[in-house]
Amino acid sequence: MAEGGGGARRRAPALLEAARARYESLHISDDVFGESGPDSGGNPFYSTSAASHSSSAASSDDERERPGPPPPPPGAPDAQEAEEDEAGAGWSATLRDRPPPRFEDTGGPTRKMPPSASAMDFFQLFVPDNVLKNMVVQTNMYAKKFQERFGSDGAWAEVTLTEMKAFLGYMISTSISHCESVLSIWSGGFYSNRSLALVMSQARFEKILKYFHVVAFRSSQTTHGLYKVQPFLDSLQNGFDSAFRPSQTQVLHEPLIDEDPVFIATCTERELRKRKKRKFSLWVRQCSSTGFIIQIYVHLKEGGGPDGLDALKNKPQLHSMVARSLCRNAAGKNYIIFTGPSITSLTLFEELEKQEIYCCGLLSPRKSDCTGLPPSMLSNPATPPARGQHRIKMKGNMSLICWYNKGPFRFLTNAYSPVQQGVIIKRKTGEIPCPLAVEAFAAHLSYICKYDDKYSKYFISHKPNKTWQQVFWFAISIAINNAYILYKMSDAYHVKRYSRAQFGERLVRELLGLEEASPAH
Repeated sequence: MAEGGGGARRRAPALLEAARARYESLHISDDVFGESGPDSGGNPFYSTSAASHSSSAASSDDERERPGPPPPPPGAPDAQEAEEDEAGAGWSATLRDRPPPRFEDTGGPTRKMPPSASAMDFFQLFVPDNVLKNMVVQTNMYAKKFQERFGSDGAWAEVTLTEMKAFLGYMISTSISHCESVLSIWSGGFYSNRSLALVMSQARFEKILKYFHVVAFRSSQTTHGLYKVQPFLDSLQNGFDSAFRPSQTQVLHEPLIDEDPVFIATCTERELRKRKKRKFSLWVRQCSSTGFIIQIYVHLKEGGGPDGLDALKNKPQLHSMVARSLCRNAAGKNYIIFTGPSITSLTLFEELEKQEIYCCGLLSPRKSDCTGLPPSMLSNPATPPARGQHRIKMKGNMSLICWYNKGPFRFLTNAYSPVQQGVIIKRKTGEIPCPLAVEAFAAHLSYICKYDDKYSKYFISHKPNKTWQQVFWFAISIAINNAYILYKMSDAYHVKRYSRAQFGERLVRELLGLEEASPAH
């Protein structure tokens, strides 16, 4: 028995090497996430980490799904009728091979940054001086109008570009220290920082915070609830588009945008309840081979109407609306988009395929829009099949896969051939056979879990009451994470190998004028 265990241990490095090779074949590049850390336990399909204690998908929502009624025996008239109905709708158990969508573009940074490029140079690819100067103008305009209405403020002086950079630097510093309040910098407590505090007085910082604006006034044509931050989001999107070309494979999801779980655990229950009352939902389209966030979509909770956030949480068609918005710049490029159960639907995938956007999504009979899918593939059999077995039905280029791994997992895809085989590598239990689409989904989901693990803790901790300001600081946090990803892929990283935390510290010091930022020319 011991000998068998030793053999398994000897095989483990070979299995991990096989996993790495298959990652490359699925367009997963080298790791660009910075300092090492434990893998997320949230990925139910794929784990090559030594810390993995699970050999199955036991934690997934789909496994906890209530088993459906057993299907009638194959010879029964009802089963035959159902089979004929599904065939009439175009679904067939006859599978055919199909080539993957062609992709000849080369992903990665569009601009070669010099080895001397600083953290500020990378950040200003997305938030350049002209954007910061606009914040200066708008803040001063708002302060003037505010004082005209509510009385003069003798302690106020117009903010300058240098002060605006320092103001941003103070806010960004909370993403490194995770302090509850940015004002802790000037306190004598644990989070105080004398070198930063000397750049600007606390009183001056609070004045800028009081009047800070990106757009001071609503124009007569503006009806959008995010009008105070939308121009910044548009500018940020242009920066993302011009600085980076994504790989073929991408993921639509909601990133973790709350503080470090350790920090959250220190909050009182009252503070935690208050913190959960966000009035918006933030979705992203993300390059799954690098973690670079390509596009941001903010959905506001504008009352209890049909498009409100509560409806968004419950109605798959509204998730489809989010997906369409996030993919509006992706048409005609043969991208492969991975989606979760709330987005995955036959109607959406067929619509995107007409735009030359291909999809691979996890499907849940409880969470997904299952319109047009064969019922026989959505019900669970009375006797669970063996681990690794699967059933597939095909309609045109679309494949519906039901794969078993201690519970049924269903996938809908038009990006991968149903006849091509893959494998899930588990550290302890070895290989589990599966269709290639399942392996691809697991690999790319694993990469996004890695992003959430390593980058979500670097979101700015400052949580203002105003929704537009919350969105602004989340967007700034995403911009810094993207800047770090570009830094990791540049020559500058080979000169000074900063971790994500060190990169953030350098950026803060450069914004405050404590470090000389190198000109990127």
